[in-house]
Amino acid sequence: MLRVALDAPLRRVFDYLPPPGAAVGACRAGLRVEVRFGRQTKVGLIVEVGRGSDLPTARLKAASVVLDTEPPLDGITFELVRWAADYYHHPLGEALAAALPSALRAGRPLHARETRWQWRADGAQAVAGQPRLGPRQRALVAALSTGASIGEAQLEALGAGVREALKGFASRGWVESFVHEAPPLAPPVATVAQGPVLTAAQADALAAIGATLGTFAPFLLHGVTGSGKTEVYLRSIEAVLARGEQALVLVPEIALTPQAVERFSTRYSVPLAVLHSGLTDSERLQMWRAARSGAAPIVIGTRSAVFVPLARPGIVIVDEEHDASYKQQEGFRYSARDLAVLRAQRHGIPVVLGSATPSLETLQHAESGRYQRVRLPERAGAAGAPRTAIVDLRMHEERHGIATPSMLAMQRHLAAGGQVLLYLNRRGYAPQLFCPACSWAAPCGECDARMTVHLKRHRLICHHCGAQTPVPFACPTCGAEVRPVGQGTERIEDALDEFFPGVPVVRIDRDTIQSRGEIEAALERVHSGAARILVGTQMLTKGHDFPDVTLVVVLNADQGLFGSDFRASERLAQSIVQVSGRAGRASRPGEVLVQTACPEHPLLVRLMQEGYDGYAKAALAERAEARWPPFSRLALLRADSTAREAALAFLEEARTLAGGAAGNAVRLLGPAAAAMERRAGRFRAQLLLESGSRAALQQFLGPWLESIGALPSARRVRWSIDVDPLEVS
Repeated sequence: MLRVALDAPLRRVFDYLPPPGAAVGACRAGLRVEVRFGRQTKVGLIVEVGRGSDLPTARLKAASVVLDTEPPLDGITFELVRWAADYYHHPLGEALAAALPSALRAGRPLHARETRWQWRADGAQAVAGQPRLGPRQRALVAALSTGASIGEAQLEALGAGVREALKGFASRGWVESFVHEAPPLAPPVATVAQGPVLTAAQADALAAIGATLGTFAPFLLHGVTGSGKTEVYLRSIEAVLARGEQALVLVPEIALTPQAVERFSTRYSVPLAVLHSGLTDSERLQMWRAARSGAAPIVIGTRSAVFVPLARPGIVIVDEEHDASYKQQEGFRYSARDLAVLRAQRHGIPVVLGSATPSLETLQHAESGRYQRVRLPERAGAAGAPRTAIVDLRMHEERHGIATPSMLAMQRHLAAGGQVLLYLNRRGYAPQLFCPACSWAAPCGECDARMTVHLKRHRLICHHCGAQTPVPFACPTCGAEVRPVGQGTERIEDALDEFFPGVPVVRIDRDTIQSRGEIEAALERVHSGAARILVGTQMLTKGHDFPDVTLVVVLNADQGLFGSDFRASERLAQSIVQVSGRAGRASRPGEVLVQTACPEHPLLVRLMQEGYDGYAKAALAERAEARWPPFSRLALLRADSTAREAALAFLEEARTLAGGAAGNAVRLLGPAAAAMERRAGRFRAQLLLESGSRAALQQFLGPWLESIGALPSARRVRWSIDVDPLEVS
């Protein structure tokens, strides 16, 4: 009997009989099988081979076919996914599906296959008897007469026209084709280009990491922006490649993969496997196979690459480890950063978490001694720390969101040949359309939110549910003229065209970067100097290297000062420090201006006076006093419904069901409506669980979630559990 995990939102596995006539030993854990599931045919993974089932044998279906002779996932990765499904309390079938390329979930073969051609019996003699053969036919005969079959590579090398000759030979019965499973490529020998001279701090960090190769050791590489963290990654990987092992490098965003690929391919002459959501299914499968076989010694990917199997793992690197993109926010809500550490532990290899602004959880691990902290306190080369100043918006006039001191600084830096970066974490033209006569503001019909003005598209768009409508010419309530209020990156771009006519501007946000190749084209304009002013959202803060940027202006630092989520201040501090780090990374001095109407706010004061270290120390003290992570563990039970009462009623029943089972080890807070209660036409509510012990929380969650899944009210709502949530508002 086979227990099979299927890609379905059901918290169970399914029993099947082995395929008819299956050989003994053909079915084992980890192999893919094709089964009938209701009226569908699905591909699942065997998680266990057992002797009995709760169902009588007569009611069990037989699996159709076993698709593999070896498991797609190695044992450690397979068990990592099973552990993650248990820890995050997610259906195992969906978790395993997330770890495989969609092509394998659809039943594609595990190994690459190609069509090859060879002579049929007496085919060579028949061709030899032909009085006239063209040059392409003679080339084909010569290739086939070497005694081996020929494949796509040989046909391509023979040039145009050979395929037509091959079709002619096949139609006469002289040649035949067969499908061949291509053997894995041999691991390439890496040649390494010389890098820059290391600073003393870089050399110390490299020595510490290098001394742990072959053993599990977690490192926090805490380096200021521009300190050369990437060079430490590159040198560490060089040592790993010399051992014949592979490196897994995680980056938070697709936008960073072109930059990472360029840096790694410039240094190493080895194949790279690059994995992110922008690939086609075939491309992703090809890269996945290269990583699994070891043909790609370096694997670079975004969040889901944490599950990619490696033939010879040697090191795991998580760049910009603080980034929220490492936490999956829908479906299987796992943290790729945390799983990267666990995976390295199970492989017995080092893991390096790098950041200029480490998360408070990672900093606490370093403080407690769980992680070894290595510092890069100064910028590499001739670059110095940028000069940072506050621009008090209460004291200075501003036009279209740009204050006079910022405008004068831009003029000065542009005249000196530098580039300027303006950061505003708000895309679109303006955050709302407003009527001064009656105070109407364009609402989203599906959310408790205002519609954002996108003037170039002449659309109002909700950034929460995606709803769109044309921009009205007049107020629908009173008929008066309406106007856009506030600034977004699109409006700033228009203002710059007015303030600096003829100066090329590039805007980088989710509206301008939507398809493959657009981020590369935008970054090339920056690096080539074709663009002098950069405008963008958080996409610009994440590890990009702009050597000619000498001025950074944070246009509205107040956006995150009064957020309802307990992590709002941490995210704001990280954003300001990260975007400030784009200034003055080469030999020219950098300058950073932070525009705010709240210059006395404690966060900004501490950040300006003590830097990120000072902020983090104070923030950790506040978290400890309030019993927030990293000094406690959280889980969030979310529910949504088309009726407000249904979501809250379900959560009330779930809380009641907990009864005294939680004891003193787990506190339940709520239920309460979400900060934005209505989104995409559904009302949302949540119940927060907090515990000082991870084990106690996990021990409580398992049986409790099983019980609430059986509640009648659970069928009237959509509900999910988020373990270690990043947002609780």
